[in-house]
Amino acid sequence: MSISKDGKGQILYRKAKRIIPGGTQLLSKRPEMFLPELWPAYYSRAKGCKIWDLDGNEYIDVSYMGIGSNVLGYANDEVDAAAKEAINSGGMCTLNAPEEVYLAEKLIDLHPWAGGVRYAKAGGEAMALASRIARAHTNKDIILFCGYHGWHDWYLSANLANKNALDDLHIPGLEPLGVPKGLAGTNLPFHYNNIDEFYALMDKHKDNIAAVVIEPIRNDYPEDDFLKKIRTSTEKSGVVLIFDEVSAGFRLCAGGSHRVLGVDPDIAVFAKGMTNGYPLTAVVGKSDVMDAAQETFISSTFYTERVAFAATLKSIEVYERERVWEKQSEYGKIIQKGWKDLANTAGLKIDVGGILPMSHFSIIGNENPLIYKTFVTQEMLKRGYIASNSFYTSNAHSAEIINQYLKHLGDVFKRIAELNGSGITVESQLEYGVCQSGFGRLN
Repeated sequence: MSISKDGKGQILYRKAKRIIPGGTQLLSKRPEMFLPELWPAYYSRAKGCKIWDLDGNEYIDVSYMGIGSNVLGYANDEVDAAAKEAINSGGMCTLNAPEEVYLAEKLIDLHPWAGGVRYAKAGGEAMALASRIARAHTNKDIILFCGYHGWHDWYLSANLANKNALDDLHIPGLEPLGVPKGLAGTNLPFHYNNIDEFYALMDKHKDNIAAVVIEPIRNDYPEDDFLKKIRTSTEKSGVVLIFDEVSAGFRLCAGGSHRVLGVDPDIAVFAKGMTNGYPLTAVVGKSDVMDAAQETFISSTFYTERVAFAATLKSIEVYERERVWEKQSEYGKIIQKGWKDLANTAGLKIDVGGILPMSHFSIIGNENPLIYKTFVTQEMLKRGYIASNSFYTSNAHSAEIINQYLKHLGDVFKRIAELNGSGITVESQLEYGVCQSGFGRLN
């Protein structure tokens, strides 16, 4: 397949950059993150794990599957049918949609430690909501956090007190422009599996800590009872423990990854992993903590729209019935082993990481890893794949699709090895520039 900067999607994106600041609404979807000037940028339709661009070209998505939001695959028939039924019945009304109660019951059934649920529309928004509830419940200000948790003021305020606070927590170089300077010192970072760093922060700020916010798992599994020690410390101190399950939720089991890891929080936040592409998030928490949501002000018209509730209920039903978490892990094992085998055959050094349903790799050589990533994306696009250096598995993938993908990727790895051996740089083989690092947690 030939690729060109003059495709309809490429032309439309150049127009978008003139009238939409940043070009897109999501950093992780910017074409510069993948293949500058050549990335298709826009889709006309998507089904299963296939995408058609504006020129009608067909691709297989072996990258992020809607940035992790389409666990069942694109345009799942059952989920979309439930959404269409909700539309036909009226997506918005002066009265409330009963599905929000049914979904709350389902989420509490999956998480018996919980007793209350509130909703929002986006993951970062839900994390802001959870942080507000924790501060309202404790009447304290400081939040200790580990990992990435969105774009809102409470989170970006970490870079007010220390401009490098977020650099090694997946997003380097963020300027907290527009964040009130008075929030400096209210959000303090610690690192995953570094329990001594956590203890030091708890001791230093013990009288004013409202919450500890952490992704229970991202790339590495907890070591030396890391999560259990945090749970013990927060319980002893009366601090709200919030698990950000926006990415990991509904990957390792039906519900949160904490169910597999054996540690229950006070609040867990769910989003794209449970909705199969529909905009809905859930803040699930213990009854006494969630009661604070009634004492503070959290209210929005579109938190009540019906369509996403109906779609999410059906998505969870399909997820459980087909035991999708088992397929996600099975495919992840094939992918991670395949990457290592291909690199070994080609004579390349590779670093493979991530939990099985959300795997990623980095080729290590004489050139910047982003150069290798860009070359892989460029060459795989020519072969009909939306690919990068990450693979989020879905129910729409299959062992056959993955094995064909690995076969093509093996040819690209061999070409990289040939270039390395000939003294020709991989960068010289890029048709345009090197992709941007941007959102480090996806690399």
